[in-house]
Amino acid sequence: MTTYFDKELSWLSFNERVLQEASDETVPIVDRIRFLGIYSANLDEFFRVRVANIRRSAILESAQENSTNEWTTLHTNIIEKVNELTHRFKFVADTIFDEIKKKRINIIFNDPTNRTFKNKLSSVQKEWLAEYFDNRIIRHITPIIINNKTQLSSCIDDDAIYFLVSLNKDESNQFCLVEIPRYDIERFIILPTTSPNQEKQIVMLDDVVLFFIDKLFHGVFDYDSIDAYSMKLTRDAEYNLTDELDESLLDQMSKGIKQRLKADLVRLVHDEKMPQYMLLFLRKSLKIRELDNLVPGVRYRHFKDFIKFPNLGDKYLVKEKLKALDAQRFAQYPSVFEAITQNDILLYYPYHRFRHFTEFVRQASYDPLVKEIKINIYRVAKNSRIIQSLIEAVKNGKKVTVVVELKARFDEEANIEWAKLMKDAGIHVEFGIETLKIHSKLCIIIRSENDKLVKYTHIGTGNFHESNARIYTDFALFTKHKEICQEVDNVFSFISHSYKRFRFNHLIVSPLTSRRRLNQLIENEVQAAKSNKKAEITLKLNNLVDGNLINKLYTASEAGVKVRLVIRGMCSLVPGVKGLSSNIKVISIVDSYLEHPRVMIFHNQGAKLVFITSGDWMERNIDHRVEVGCPIYDETLKQRIIHTIDLHFKDNVKARIIDKTNSNKYVTSNSKTKVRSQMAIYDYLVAEENKDIMMIENMKLT
Repeated sequence: MTTYFDKELSWLSFNERVLQEASDETVPIVDRIRFLGIYSANLDEFFRVRVANIRRSAILESAQENSTNEWTTLHTNIIEKVNELTHRFKFVADTIFDEIKKKRINIIFNDPTNRTFKNKLSSVQKEWLAEYFDNRIIRHITPIIINNKTQLSSCIDDDAIYFLVSLNKDESNQFCLVEIPRYDIERFIILPTTSPNQEKQIVMLDDVVLFFIDKLFHGVFDYDSIDAYSMKLTRDAEYNLTDELDESLLDQMSKGIKQRLKADLVRLVHDEKMPQYMLLFLRKSLKIRELDNLVPGVRYRHFKDFIKFPNLGDKYLVKEKLKALDAQRFAQYPSVFEAITQNDILLYYPYHRFRHFTEFVRQASYDPLVKEIKINIYRVAKNSRIIQSLIEAVKNGKKVTVVVELKARFDEEANIEWAKLMKDAGIHVEFGIETLKIHSKLCIIIRSENDKLVKYTHIGTGNFHESNARIYTDFALFTKHKEICQEVDNVFSFISHSYKRFRFNHLIVSPLTSRRRLNQLIENEVQAAKSNKKAEITLKLNNLVDGNLINKLYTASEAGVKVRLVIRGMCSLVPGVKGLSSNIKVISIVDSYLEHPRVMIFHNQGAKLVFITSGDWMERNIDHRVEVGCPIYDETLKQRIIHTIDLHFKDNVKARIIDKTNSNKYVTSNSKTKVRSQMAIYDYLVAEENKDIMMIENMKLT
């Protein structure tokens, strides 16, 4: 039995759980379509980042003598698993699209010969589509005509969908590229109906372009027939920064993003019905090698757009949205600062409103007593109210410092633009430590109260992103605890001056103290078990792949420590192996919300230690990023976190077992009561908010 699961294959097992949600007939049908989009988006990023890295290693390995072919074998295993999942994906997608017809929503998929549109669309609909194409679509399309001088790979963006087109005349072929303008036009085009009760019909933008593709070339080229088939290229997401001292990091990052258009091809997915002569042309033009993944797939590239699939039917076709809760520890006080002065406050998004954090920053932006605001940004929403408040704060004379992580993968370009905007507004913008990503979720506000500077701080597990906060579960702590606030301020000082060293008695800070503190916390439980005392470790993480920490958990397990893990994504730890991990239980929750918080609970001989943290248990998070974990001292808030984790382990609807075979079996229970932890947590928090109302009323009376 292997000691560790390979992390990439483990990640594919996670994405398989996403595909399970699309397969689940109890999930509303439109949400099932959207899960197909999530699966596809996940897989795109997987190839751009993880497979790209493995491919590079395999190429280097192949050039070495006496190679073990470790990377090549892994690459082969990944492709085999992806192909298996792709076949399942096709079956699930076909099943869903058949089922949604029964809900009077008909997605009409055209075929390459255009027969489907010709046969199924009425003359009125065809006329409407022709006008739509002429007035809305064609202006966004300029075909690329391919000749001997064309560098095809430099013409293809890895975030775009193309038709490879062949204009056929006798024995000759003129090849062209046509990009689908999906950013300018909705991907899902809703056909007009003549009555409210009529079946809703949707056609794909790709199919409309295909149907009218002759309009792009007629009168310009002489041809007898046209072949057009979809394709999408995935590039290596890595890129190199220059080491020139006279270039700012901002300039280097801008240059690096442009390099992505020239990065190596990792995967080329094409319509499985693409003719052989077109495939041969692609292989030759793109210089596709054995380790480049040229694979047939479903016709519709960028299936991730299906995340935004519209609901044109009844409300029950999508999940019922839970009404986000007002945190009474905020709501019962006139200002955020008075609220935090009275009690530590813990929010759990999306069950709680993210508005409480935006209010924290907004009120600080004009409060006369506030002198300074510091925040570190990894990802923010497209129209970030937080950044707007920070700009207003500068106008009100506040000192504002924003640490922007320019290397937040796939958000680099947005963060560069935000950095420029904030600099122009007078905000002091820092880019952190060149060798470390700043991944912590910190905000500190310094206020003058009774002639003393008082600090208020936020420490969270998720980004300051309004949109993500509606679909990601994350914890956020607001506190005025003097020592914790000072340590958060010290983290900002470390980011600005990495040569400075600080003592952290409360916070767990990567890369300074995390490995040592985590090892010690595990060891404390081991020693308790060896003394025949109760010993438990409960963790909730996105990813668990750090070999040293996994070994510590193995040691704890065999010493008698009960280890419970909730791991959403990659899990290299192999549970339930006699003599290795017999006391370790691992589950994974995949449901309506993306499980994102990181939580650590240690029994500590009954005086439980509870931490929330921004970092997973991966080498990069422990040793190569700035991450911050924070203890929860308020006993009520501590018990809330413990209870929510316990609800995950009672889940017998959406919990999967991570076992020795990575089979993704659902947790089963003899109980007739169904527990779906995300819904149970919401109900629990509703009750807790009612308790907080009573607590605050009693405080005011006394």
